[in-house]
Amino acid sequence: MNPGQPAAPGFGLSLNGRALRYLAQREHSRAELQRKLAAHAESPEQLAQVLNELQAKDFISEARVVESVINRRAGRFGAARIRHELQGKGLTPEAVAEAVSGLKASEVERAREVWRKKFGEPAADAAARGKQMRFLAARGFGSEAIRRVVSPSEDESPG
Repeated sequence: MNPGQPAAPGFGLSLNGRALRYLAQREHSRAELQRKLAAHAESPEQLAQVLNELQAKDFISEARVVESVINRRAGRFGAARIRHELQGKGLTPEAVAEAVSGLKASEVERAREVWRKKFGEPAADAAARGKQMRFLAARGFGSEAIRRVVSPSEDESPG
């Protein structure tokens, strides 16, 4: 087949095949698959049928999508950034809220580890402290976690 020539009928991937290819790469939510497959579906009904079948066979799982995102992102990003990513995947607000509440408990420890890898030592002056705080904020960590990591309290400072 020459490049630029359309594939012969019957040699393209079926809608189900495309969906399975996406799912083999990583977990996808139903909304993500719907966006990716819409251009390849002959009709919205066909797309809905394929997605319903995949969901019935448990190939599409909201819980696995949440778990996958948290496993991939929690070591580098804060709860706000992960919440934004989960919402972008079209997950239910309840699933997103539950996942984020679980992340809040370890927010300070995760922020401290990200800070340690990037900076390793306390800021020498206010400008350096501001840079460290902006870095952690861009990673989606909350203000309380950032304050505790970058500006140690009286309890943590030598006395």
